[in-house]
Amino acid sequence: MNDISNSSAFHASRPTLLVAGADVAGLSEGLMHLSVTETVEGLFTCEACFGNWGTSGPDTGFLYFDRETLDFGSEFTVEMGSSASRAPVFEGVIMGLEGRFPRSRPPEFMVLAEDRAQDLRMRRRTRSFEDISDSDLFDGIARDHGLRGEIDVDGETHATLAQVNQSDLAFLRARARAIDAEVWVEGDALFAQSRNRRRAAAEVSMTYGQTLREIEVLADLAQQRSNVTVAGWDVSAKEPIAETASDAAIQGELSGGVSGSAVLGDALGARNETLVHTVPLTGAEALISAKAEYRRLARKFLTGVAICEGDARLKVATHVDLGGLGPIFDGTYYVTEVKHSFDGKNGFRSQIVIERPYLGAGS
Repeated sequence: MNDISNSSAFHASRPTLLVAGADVAGLSEGLMHLSVTETVEGLFTCEACFGNWGTSGPDTGFLYFDRETLDFGSEFTVEMGSSASRAPVFEGVIMGLEGRFPRSRPPEFMVLAEDRAQDLRMRRRTRSFEDISDSDLFDGIARDHGLRGEIDVDGETHATLAQVNQSDLAFLRARARAIDAEVWVEGDALFAQSRNRRRAAAEVSMTYGQTLREIEVLADLAQQRSNVTVAGWDVSAKEPIAETASDAAIQGELSGGVSGSAVLGDALGARNETLVHTVPLTGAEALISAKAEYRRLARKFLTGVAICEGDARLKVATHVDLGGLGPIFDGTYYVTEVKHSFDGKNGFRSQIVIERPYLGAGS
């Protein structure tokens, strides 16, 4: 195995920063540190810190307080990677400007930016929707915000859906969780996709001691369940509802490994869970909710945080194949969070949060 302490894999790859689509002279060179964060629930964010003292023309003083280069609402794009693999890792608008005045360093200027999902969280609403599918709901809210709807989700047609004192973003996140889907924005499109469909993201392979620099991975039974039942009352049929999801709901993601519920059964016996707060109106709704909750818990069996060589291909929903971790932890994981960062000490590096529902065959 390579000696990490002597490795040069954390290469310095200074980001390219674009404002309103233009590469502003000197902006990237003045960057002190930067981070871009993606999560599985959408609304990607960027923080960029610049030195804010120097010479501009004949004068010496603050560089960015005139708001001519960096201003509220300006489009802000970050590209990262080596010249061969450089790609955008963030596209959004500037939402916040922060002045920093450290005791032992010259003044600094912080830019806080968010992608277009921020449009969906700026207003709370209370309203109801009747006879609507989740697909039509996502598409309609996308159009409300001037976005194209790229929707590929499973789900029934609901007699009623209520949005109660929620932003559109919070409402869509809640609906996505209920049907085992994910929601995010790219460019001018709102995407919603069932988790069992793979996003168009590259698969990335990494080996510990090489491009995979550090990792902590945990197999934990605390959130595992043998099955999940969603209960309710069917008003039309005037009968109780009880739909159950078990190991079969996650079989397609096990890759020949051992599921958390199987390990739970061997170690502690059956542990079942019943949910009564979701208020399904039909058996079909209850079954979808039961499967979504079972899968959410099952995928938390193995979770980890890894630091790796900077790689612009790493995004939420990327599948990463990790090696050098031993038989129970080697294999493919799903990325639920990515933080790309740059600073003068470490250069470009990426941190990922990962999960999967099984132990490797070596167990």
